Amino acid sequence: MFEFFFIVFPLIVGYLVGTWLENRHFADIRAREAALQNRVFTYTHNHVPAEMGACELRLLAGGTVVSVDAFKRLAAKVHSFFGGRVGVYESLVERARREAILRLREHAARIGAEMVLGMRIETSPINDGDPRKSMGVELVAYGTAVIPHKAGASAV
Repeated sequence: MFEFFFIVFPLIVGYLVGTWLENRHFADIRAREAALQNRVFTYTHNHVPAEMGACELRLLAGGTVVSVDAFKRLAAKVHSFFGGRVGVYESLVERARREAILRLREHAARIGAEMVLGMRIETSPINDGDPRKSMGVELVAYGTAVIPHKAGASAV
C-alpha cells in the first residue's frame, strides 16, 4: 500500500499543479490578446496594402518553449499504446502557438508596427536526443512588420 502511494501521489500532484499552471497561462494569454485586439494585425499574405503609403519593413519573431508535465507525459504514453488522438498534447501545442503569436504581436506593437505580413509558424519538439521522450515543444512565429512613416518624419 505504501508503494502505491509513492506512485499515485506524484501523479495526482502533477495533474493538479499542471492543470493550475496551464489554466493560469491561458488566462494570461487571453488578457494579453485582448489588450492587442485592435492594435497589431497578422496576415499570411505578403503584400503591403497600397493605402499604407510609405512604410518601413522589419523581420520580427516571437518564440516560446512549453514543457510537458509528468501527467501529460504518462497520459500520452497510454494514448500511444491504444492509438488515436493525443488530446493531452493539443492544449500544450495551442498554448505554445498562441504564446508565440502573441509575443510576435507584442514585439510589433513595441516598434510601432500596425501589421505583420507573411506570418509563419515553425515548430520543433524538444526530446533530449530521444524522439520517444517528448519533453516539450518550441514554436517560433515570424513575419514582416509594417511600420508606417508618420507625416513629416524622415526615413530611417
